[in-house]
Amino acid sequence: MRLKSKCLASLSILACLTAGARAGSIEGLVTGPDGKPYLGAFVVARNTQNKMTTSVLSDAQGRYHIGGLRDAAYQVSIGSIGFKVDAHDNIALKGDQKTNLDFQLQKRPVRWGELTTWQGRQLLPKTAEHDLSHTDPFFQTCFQSCHSFQNRIAGTERDLDGWRDRVKYMMDTMIGGAPDAKKSEDIAQYLNVLFGPNSPKPASPEDMPAYASLLRPVSAKATDIAYVEYDFPAANGMGPWSAVEDRDGKLWIPYYGKGNEVARLDPDTAEIEHFKLPFAKTAGIHSAVPAADGSVWFTEMAMGKIARLDPKTREISEFQSPPLANGKNPGSHTISVDKRGLVWVSSVGPAITMFDPKTSEFHHYDLAGTYGNVTAPNGDQWFTAFRNGGPIARISADGVMKTFQPPTDGKPQRLQVDSDGSVYFSERQGNKIGKLDPDTGAFKEYPLPGPEASPYAVGIDRDHNIWYSSHEQDTLGRLDPKTGEVTEYPYPHPEISMREFFPDSKGRMWYASSANNKIGYFYINSGASADVVR
Repeated sequence: MRLKSKCLASLSILACLTAGARAGSIEGLVTGPDGKPYLGAFVVARNTQNKMTTSVLSDAQGRYHIGGLRDAAYQVSIGSIGFKVDAHDNIALKGDQKTNLDFQLQKRPVRWGELTTWQGRQLLPKTAEHDLSHTDPFFQTCFQSCHSFQNRIAGTERDLDGWRDRVKYMMDTMIGGAPDAKKSEDIAQYLNVLFGPNSPKPASPEDMPAYASLLRPVSAKATDIAYVEYDFPAANGMGPWSAVEDRDGKLWIPYYGKGNEVARLDPDTAEIEHFKLPFAKTAGIHSAVPAADGSVWFTEMAMGKIARLDPKTREISEFQSPPLANGKNPGSHTISVDKRGLVWVSSVGPAITMFDPKTSEFHHYDLAGTYGNVTAPNGDQWFTAFRNGGPIARISADGVMKTFQPPTDGKPQRLQVDSDGSVYFSERQGNKIGKLDPDTGAFKEYPLPGPEASPYAVGIDRDHNIWYSSHEQDTLGRLDPKTGEVTEYPYPHPEISMREFFPDSKGRMWYASSANNKIGYFYINSGASADVVR
């Protein structure tokens, strides 16, 4: 094993784990159909016992290395867009055993479900009513608000009645109320144009002249990433939304839509325990976080409530905020719990909510359309207002709210606070990462690469690098705020759908990919980190 004195010198998102532990590894060479080394193919080792997978990329020399593999039998497969999947089964590893497996890629047509969201918007059929622009009602209802097209739409051909059924399900699940009949029929009609039996699009997007111009190559620098993922079965068709570590090292995951549950993952065994709500009505569990006392708080977005779970007794208590002065429900979106035990809730509705569990009192702050919601190290609460002209808001420990207006009208979505107090936020439509100095009110913005970076989730690692997920380009990005340099990393599956990042006590950055029904974390696949047991 290659164990070095400095673990993760290049990136501290994965701390030194059980240094000196025995771990197996698989490595080899990937070549293209022409026999030359192939850059940027994913090689995936799947533990056939607990279904955990580790995915890495082949480098500029075609080499790959998967380390940190526990004693088990593995299926090792390779895949790249436009190439057949090849696999080796029953690869047994024990101790620090090393196995060499080489692969040669074989061409096949590119599938529509393999495109990025941005590519799909350029290539999918347009009509007089729909062009898939950001102002297009179909894009706003489906591609932006719910999910994109790759996993839940492109893989199955349906006739018009079939699409009507799926649109009804989507409206009921994601909106939680009676769907608008005219809008539902419009969406179903357009889905039939896009993916119905008589769709005008060619069998493969490769057949379109514009396809080649939309390709964005993988850089050699971006091949040092690895993803460790857990299969997370969808609950009633909806996948996991985020993953947050509790004091015992377990991960808590909310199911949105009709899932009506939160779940707890043991990252060592991959075992999942489910905690279901005692009713069938769609709650819309959008966000869940563990508190210091061991309880878990979550939002019921479709019902405008918050709830508390006691994992020991499995008892769930719901709390309904009183209506505002205008009679409206303040709503519930993303939840956090500060060190005092106060519960903070953002809302796409008209107000921020604070709830004190000790007194059962609610307090509202007048700021509409809030989305991101985090607690700073000093106890301040920070929010984004995810709307045109939306500000960044701070509620200090003494309950005073102040807003800060970014220089770009970029619809700030998620945010995080670094250890020095700097606030970093994603500007979804501004294609930038913003930085706010709360002491001076000064902003600095970092333009992101690509035709539509569309940053969504944002996280800060131990080296103070800023990570973000690109909703449109389906990539993971790392920004060095000292230099402004950005590295874009591919993700192993179509439609990245990462909404929040949460670091754990070991420095690993956790995410959920709801469209792919995955929970996981990523790390830099070099040095000691490649051979340490995870």
